[in-house]
Amino acid sequence: MTVRKVLALLIGAVVCTGVLGTGCAREQSDASRRAAQPSGGSASPSASPHPAPPRPVLSPLPGLGPDMRARLPSASRQALVVTGATESSVRAQAVLYERYPTKGWRAVAGPWPAHNGLRGWTDDHVVGDLQTPIGVFPLSDAGGLLPDPGTRLPYDQDPLFHATGTGHLGEPLEGSFDFVIAIDYNRVPGTTPLDETRPLGEEKGGGIWIHVDHGGPTNACVSFSEEHMRVLLNTLDPAKNPVVVMGPEAALAR
Repeated sequence: MTVRKVLALLIGAVVCTGVLGTGCAREQSDASRRAAQPSGGSASPSASPHPAPPRPVLSPLPGLGPDMRARLPSASRQALVVTGATESSVRAQAVLYERYPTKGWRAVAGPWPAHNGLRGWTDDHVVGDLQTPIGVFPLSDAGGLLPDPGTRLPYDQDPLFHATGTGHLGEPLEGSFDFVIAIDYNRVPGTTPLDETRPLGEEKGGGIWIHVDHGGPTNACVSFSEEHMRVLLNTLDPAKNPVVVMGPEAALAR
């Protein structure tokens, strides 16, 4: 073999080695990049946070529509709902509810039968119309002819709660005011139910109470049996800002 051929073979080997070395380095670099990335060449997504637990569904007061619910004080956690069948009905049904933070409104007493005004219900009560006002009203004061049965409401025992005469059906009124709870319609809260101050004026009536039933319709009050009055008085808690929600079914559903 000539010297020229030997030199050609040596030069070819060196060039081949350099080319192979360059290709191997490139392949190793590409492999390193591929190892650092997941399949597809995109960055791995960040881990999804744990979903928040679902909020509890709070039960609203049954039978109340959006307009009447909007009248409920936000701080109220007790509501006595008195529902008449129609605008002219003199009989009603009452249920006492309490609001719990994780459950909403739940019935705690009732249903109880009740009487209301002789001429039913009204959105615009005036003195002497014999109709019970529709709406949401606080319950802040109580009293009666008999001693305090243990209520947490301010209680005024007074002989002036003595009821006499007969009702609209000729039934005796004796004992009707043995226990009363003032409905805060056209009155000054924080006073005895006997207080006759009328902030809206005398023509808008007043002295509307929850009292002991005498077996017939009232002038404008709501009445329950003595047994249920005792339960109501001993359950209402001023710390829970109790209210009465009352009216015919259609009005409450507005």
